[in-house]
Amino acid sequence: MTKTRDDLFRFLEELGIRTETTEHPPLHTVGESRHLRGVITGGHTKNLFVKDKKGRIFLVVAEETREVDLKRLHARIGAQGRLSFASAELMGELLGVSPGSVTAFGVLNDSQGRVTVVLDEGLLAHDILNCHPMTNEATTSIRRDDLLRFFEATDHAPLIRPLEASVDDEQEPQA
Repeated sequence: MTKTRDDLFRFLEELGIRTETTEHPPLHTVGESRHLRGVITGGHTKNLFVKDKKGRIFLVVAEETREVDLKRLHARIGAQGRLSFASAELMGELLGVSPGSVTAFGVLNDSQGRVTVVLDEGLLAHDILNCHPMTNEATTSIRRDDLLRFFEATDHAPLIRPLEASVDDEQEPQA
């Protein structure tokens, strides 16, 4: 059975993790959520639910302003071949959310460990991180170290990678 927002909050409470949640109208994109900056402090996330050619599933949790190059991301995270977005059906099955509500907290529903979490190294500069609590109608603020504890407790130790473009990324490979 899919775990809900209330299940998430109970799980965090059992871990002794305190959070603060701000209710708001549904937000489907980073652009829609920008009006909350200043109201909700800390690092804001964007999430990409992708798969590689071998069917391996990744949840990429990046700083909202990060330009993530999907054509090169596979090399940074150890994926096999280029990445593509996974289906809404698979998202619902593994994370228990729908498009527009993808969240780092979704791995609470991945009891089989099929999803590899990739955490943007740039997010670690923030003491507080903001994620949807299984719905895009609220934002939950959590301390960075507590989010890492959450990942560990769900058996989803994240791959922490720099996701920003580098000079090497801009250069074309030599023939």
